[in-house]
Parts: sequence; structure tokens; C-alpha cells
Amino acid sequence: MQEERNIRIIEWEDMDKKKFYSVGLLMALTIRLGVYPIVLIRTRLQVQKGRSHYKGTSDAFSKILKSEGIRGLYRGFLVNSFTLISGQSYVTTYELVRMYISRYSDNNAIKSIVAGGSASIVAQSFVVPCDVISQHLMMAGQKGYRGRLEMSQITGTTRQNFGQAKEVIVNIFKIDGPRGFYRGYLAALLMYIPHSAVWWPSYHFFAEQISKWTPSEWPHLIIQGIAGPMAAITASTVTNPMDVIKTRVQEVIRVWNIIEEVIRLWKKFKSIHWQQRGRMRSNV
Repeated sequence: MQEERNIRIIEWEDMDKKKFYSVGLLMALTIRLGVYPIVLIRTRLQVQKGRSHYKGTSDAFSKILKSEGIRGLYRGFLVNSFTLISGQSYVTTYELVRMYISRYSDNNAIKSIVAGGSASIVAQSFVVPCDVISQHLMMAGQKGYRGRLEMSQITGTTRQNFGQAKEVIVNIFKIDGPRGFYRGYLAALLMYIPHSAVWWPSYHFFAEQISKWTPSEWPHLIIQGIAGPMAAITASTVTNPMDVIKTRVQEVIRVWNIIEEVIRLWKKFKSIHWQQRGRMRSNV
């Protein structure tokens, strides 16, 4: 029996599986095409030391567009698009676990937390290897960048897309072996399990609260469209530090230890904090 709520939650048995696995995949690919340049820019900003290359998002966008063209904003896209499969596996796992948990509890928050965490473990097993490869490809076009892998300059659209991807895979396997494709796996779990555990309950909470303050004739689609981004902002705010650590563990030279990277970032944060306090005191 479901809890009383203003917004009906669509469960696994209510879903049209054919539309979910076909139309859903096409929609996910379309969204990925739109947001991928932002993902690439975020990755470069996270990996760079201080402001060595870019001053911010807009500066990175203009510099990449000027030096690498539109193609530069989509480096590694083909490899990254394989992670769309993980999206389908994520939702499938989430819904099936929710259905299983509902046998023992009707509490929507509990079902969302347990199902979201379980789905993240399954999805990240697919995502992390693709992320490791695509992040190296994202960074390959940055002028003066020296990462863990020595990338040769490959020209031509087809050779650049597939030749560099093959080169990255071969080099990762040669340097780190099979475990190299799972660099940052623990950091990814430490980010995405809490992210899912926060996102789903937040989404249901915001949707229910919004429905109480909006006219009854408002379509549920609009309410859900507002609740989704609000939940995403909440979850991303909580988990963004782990996202930075995950990216650096996967990409930066000689960083296997997550704790080592956390300590390094914390020391850097404290150094900036004390510098700012010193400036404030000197201005008094």
C-alpha cells in the first residue's frame, strides 16, 4: 500500500518497458549532446592546478572553442556515450529494488535511499571505465597538458575519435593493468551513492511541497520539471567535493590514494582561507 501523497509515483509495473528502453535511450542521448560541452569544461577546470589554464567556465568555453573548435567541446563523446547503457541499468535496478523493498516497508524515503544506493553501485560498474577513458580524451586537446598518458597527435576526424581512444585504452592497460580502468571507483561510489540517496527523497519532497502551493489544475509534468532540478541542486551541493576528488584520482598523475587527495585539497583550502583572512586584517 502506497503512502498518501499529492504526486503519484510511477512504479516499475506502471512503466511501458518498450518506450523506456527505446525512447528513453534516445532522449538520454539528446540530453547528453546538449550538456556534454559543460561536462568537458567542468573536467578541465577540476583537473587544472589553480587557474593555470582557465579563469572560469566562460573563459574555458571561449578558449576551447577558439583553439580546438566545436569538435574540441565533444572530445571523448563517442566513448562517453556508452555510459548511456548505465543509465538504463540504473533506472532498472532502482525500480526493481524499490519493488522488493516495498514488501517490507511502505516508507517512500527508505525505498528511495536503498534503491538509489543499490542502483548507483550497478551503474558505476559500467560508468567508471568509460569515464576514465573519456576524461583522458577530454584533456588531450588542452595545450601544454601532461597527464598520466603520453598521447601522440593524431589528425583526421575518424582517426582522432577512434585512434586516440584505442591509444588511451592500450596505455592504461600497459601502465596500470585491468584495475586502471577502475581508477576512482571507490570515490565514484562515495559520490554517487549519497547523490542518489539525497536526490530521490529530495525529488519526492519538493514535488509534494510544490503541489501543495500550486493550483490543482497544474499538470504534474510541470511540478516534476521544477522538482527535478531542485533535487539535483541539493544533491550536487552535497556531493560535489567527492566529484572533484573522483576526477583527480582518475586523471591526475600518481594519485591512487583517495585520502591523500582529500588531505592535499584540504591543505590547499586552508592555505587560501588563511591568506584571505590575512588580507582582511591588513585592510582593517
